[in-house]
Amino acid sequence: MPAVKTIALVTGGSRGLGRSTVEALARRGVSSIFTYHANKAAADAVVASVEHSGARAVALQLDTGETSAFPAFANEMRSVLGEWGAERFDYLVNMAGTSHSGLFGEVTEEDFDTAYRIHVKGPFFLTQTLLPLIADGGRIVNISSGLTRFSYPGRIAYASMKGAVEVMTHYMAKELGPRRIAVNTVAPGAIQTDFSGGVVRDNPDVARHVAEATALGRPGLPDDIGPMIASLLSEDNRWVNAQRIEVSGGQTI
Repeated sequence: MPAVKTIALVTGGSRGLGRSTVEALARRGVSSIFTYHANKAAADAVVASVEHSGARAVALQLDTGETSAFPAFANEMRSVLGEWGAERFDYLVNMAGTSHSGLFGEVTEEDFDTAYRIHVKGPFFLTQTLLPLIADGGRIVNISSGLTRFSYPGRIAYASMKGAVEVMTHYMAKELGPRRIAVNTVAPGAIQTDFSGGVVRDNPDVARHVAEATALGRPGLPDDIGPMIASLLSEDNRWVNAQRIEVSGGQTI
């Protein structure tokens, strides 16, 4: 089988925005290694979808909040890359995450530490661990949130972590510049997925509120985000670096 030309790693690629990103990359001819946390059936469905598009995909289990697992994961990456006739991969999308809700006076230290471990420490050290495997001239996308620009009660811990991600992106872009690795942040608005228990997707009152607060008049969908990330990673956007790009339809402007 011929070597794979362009390869992405997408964490959290088995559902929601991650799945949309993997599938959008496949439509552009990019093969993906993606991670899933627990739902292997969902991951297998994404692999089948990608292969139907003519690209290749491999799903690897990883808890991105457990940094002790990263060295073994890097070895798994090397193995897959070798099977694909490659030594390095081109794109990294730090997508994996989970929702954290609670008013300022209610957030526990455990809540805060969990949010930090998943949304800040995980992407930081996973990217660091994988640096030897990222191709020079490659690209990294970190995922933030519209909640770093506008505020909703109960989102303080989650939004604080995403603010840290945005600062981290700037420093990554600066320090990885000598290797010509571009690093950007994508900040989605409210999206109709299973995130936060599916509240935007399944609660009509919440969906209506989001629509009323959004200039384009509706909540976002996963396929409003994935293709944008795939485009940002492409050669068309090779000169975009150290930027925060909000994809929210004009929410709360």
